[in-house]
Amino acid sequence: MMLCRDVIQRLEELAPKSLACEWDNPGLLVGREDQEIHKVLVALDATDPVVDQAVREQADLLVTHHPMIFKGVKQINSQSFTGRRILTLAEHRIGCFAMHTNFDIAPGCMADLAAQRLGILDGQPLEVTGEVDGQPVGIGKVGHLKAPMSLKELAARVKEAFGLPFVTLYGMEGVQEPVTRVAVSPGSGGSMLKHGIAAGAQVLVTGDIGHHEGIDAVADHMAVIDGGHYGLEHLFIPFMKEHLERMSQGALQVIEAAPAFPAKVL
Repeated sequence: MMLCRDVIQRLEELAPKSLACEWDNPGLLVGREDQEIHKVLVALDATDPVVDQAVREQADLLVTHHPMIFKGVKQINSQSFTGRRILTLAEHRIGCFAMHTNFDIAPGCMADLAAQRLGILDGQPLEVTGEVDGQPVGIGKVGHLKAPMSLKELAARVKEAFGLPFVTLYGMEGVQEPVTRVAVSPGSGGSMLKHGIAAGAQVLVTGDIGHHEGIDAVADHMAVIDGGHYGLEHLFIPFMKEHLERMSQGALQVIEAAPAFPAKVL
């Protein structure tokens, strides 16, 4: 058992809240800091199935990557899905803690984990947002692959590294091969296209890329591999489970939300 405030303190040692983007809303969104925490459920989003699982498993704390509450909430009632989730969590004394862009940016977290899975060497922040111990940190990573490969081979690596059923590739016919310099930005990567192009990346691996964004990137000689928002960020779940178990030295029981890829190709 640990007190909620002590769990939060340890998690913010990993990914300080001060690293988060100004528009973000990480932290304790529901719950009391003095609550005793015995069981933690880790998920990417506080969806209805995840909240139901937290109740069913009798969890004391739900740790998510995406904040359940982004904007100001004027009413908390059953007429909105956010209100229903807040009420359910509060009624069952389940706290909800989010680690979003602070986890994306913190050393050893989302950006570094994604780069490691792809075998990117000498990775540098794709978009610099600040410094930690005098070193630049930020969203995404850009660097070189261990060995050159084709776009098709890189797409296969992305699928294997992130356990994806499919990816969408823009630039199969219009980007020079072989690929040696790659950028990765898990999550929604539309705003990262310009940073990938500026960094000289031949390919940007990201999610949530639309038709026009994809073809515009190719026009600037950069291919895009879209693995989906959930697809590239679900690595948060096993990493956070292991981290919570290790940092609590067995004082917490930690469980994972069931896999939930939101999109399927039929």
